[in-house]
Amino acid sequence: MSAVSASPAAKGSPVAGDPVRALQHALYRAAKADPGRRFHALYDKIRRRDILWRAWAAVRRYNGAPGIDKITLGQVEEYGIDRLLGELASELEEGRYRPLPARRVLMPKPGTTEQRPLSIPPVRDRIVQAAVKIVLEPVFEADFLPCSFGFRPGRSPQDALQVLIDECAQGRRWVVETDIASCFSAIPHQELMQAVEERVCDQPVLKLLRAMLRAGVMENGQVRRPDTGAAQGGVISPLMCNVYLHRLDRAWDGGDGVLVRFADDLVVMCWSRSQAEAALARLTGLLAGLGLEPKAAKTRVVHLEEGGEGFDFLGFHHRLVRSRGLGGKPRVTFLARWPSDRATQHARDRIRELTGRRRLRLWPELIAEDINRFLRGWAAQHDQAVCADAARAVRQQEAPPQPQLRVAGAGRPVPG
Repeated sequence: MSAVSASPAAKGSPVAGDPVRALQHALYRAAKADPGRRFHALYDKIRRRDILWRAWAAVRRYNGAPGIDKITLGQVEEYGIDRLLGELASELEEGRYRPLPARRVLMPKPGTTEQRPLSIPPVRDRIVQAAVKIVLEPVFEADFLPCSFGFRPGRSPQDALQVLIDECAQGRRWVVETDIASCFSAIPHQELMQAVEERVCDQPVLKLLRAMLRAGVMENGQVRRPDTGAAQGGVISPLMCNVYLHRLDRAWDGGDGVLVRFADDLVVMCWSRSQAEAALARLTGLLAGLGLEPKAAKTRVVHLEEGGEGFDFLGFHHRLVRSRGLGGKPRVTFLARWPSDRATQHARDRIRELTGRRRLRLWPELIAEDINRFLRGWAAQHDQAVCADAARAVRQQEAPPQPQLRVAGAGRPVPG
């Protein structure tokens, strides 16, 4: 896979008898056919009952926590889903809908002492955000570039990781790794809305988006309404992040290396040190023009070579290794990956939490079910990785040793 060949699911065929998917495909095709078109009739689609039902299904599937109104998903079901969706449709149609502030919580970042601010909107606001996302996503998907992989239909972290393997195999062994400092909190509202208005001129939709951005967050009993930020944790925030950072993708010059972006995490694969240094300087300048900046602690240039250092990206540590050539097979050099120290530490911390003293009164079968559910997800996320040592560290609850080369799957190298 290359950064050019991956394609979003929006390009597929609509499911027969599914009016929501049919609408999404119609919007995608119209936007793709005319890159300069600005859509002016979208608001009536957001308040359609089938769109709201699909939005509720998406919110229910993620099983999130309640917002500042303390209304849970179970209480919504007791109240009546059809009743709530009818009320939301009426409020949207009459222009009475007003989003509440999100509840701010601080989540620890795996493997670090840092905390990530997470905003949790009330359930009713998450439903409206999901409906807006259903309608707007195909319009912007028509414009998004192949270098963008995060939170997009039909694209996954594995697709982004495969691009790194392919580019390294072609000889790009100098890597710029960085991420954007406080990206979701730093995106300026005015510039974000300008990016949205490049494709949308429906004033009720723009007004609704502004209301969502200005709803603010409640922390320690105080409501703050900053003029920056796309409230990480909201349903609409990943799409808004991609809409804004599309300006970075669009301005990137391929002569400065191959850019791979997963939301606010970025890697550039380059041919030489000079190209990598030029890429880092260009990235810094482009981000400054967007009111953003790379995180200094995570920004560096790495040279991939046998026995040299590697880099972390999307929960994996990547390093150039040489196979053993067992069974008479030729030795090959390739970009191997295994779970990063942070990912392994997160797994160990999570297992300690699931088996902590506060859960001793639970049935052992329930604890085992929770552990197995987490481990299945962790293993699926790190499938096709050289992870024998990391898995052993998780099982033994000890610090992960320096990984050695292993063969994953049915006796074949990782990038095969």
